[in-house]
Amino acid sequence: MHLLFVCTGNTCRSPMAEALGRRIAMELGLDDVTVASAGTSAWDGAAASDGALLVAMEHGVDLNSHRAQSLSPALVQQADLVLAMGSHHVERALVLGGEGKTHLLTDYASRGGDTSTVADPFGGDLDAYRQTFVELESTIGRALARVVADRGSRDERS
Repeated sequence: MHLLFVCTGNTCRSPMAEALGRRIAMELGLDDVTVASAGTSAWDGAAASDGALLVAMEHGVDLNSHRAQSLSPALVQQADLVLAMGSHHVERALVLGGEGKTHLLTDYASRGGDTSTVADPFGGDLDAYRQTFVELESTIGRALARVVADRGSRDERS
């Protein structure tokens, strides 16, 4: 399964989500899950923001090699599941061919119980980045738990 996280600039939320997605998938034993990220208005090649770099580092996550990439039809096509930070990111992924596999991250993680957006810390202080990191960690944990549960349900029906 290939998972794609989407935000605006691909320098704050989605890079943190990508790194967390990798770590949580590994912790859950999801060896076949690959993770990437992209932005709807990304500057291709941009590094992760300083705030994202520092807060990720506080949590043992290294974003130094991250380089932003623009959301494209090819990236959407390659993904099995597209999880977006806000409704406008969902809309863009749908336009690029993500029908049936694109969801708001919070909505997917809560099975429809939460349609809030993940706050964008860009331009904020380190506490804003810390709050976003904690929110992402919890929400991505629930999203990947859903992936595991949905796989189990599919296996039982087979």
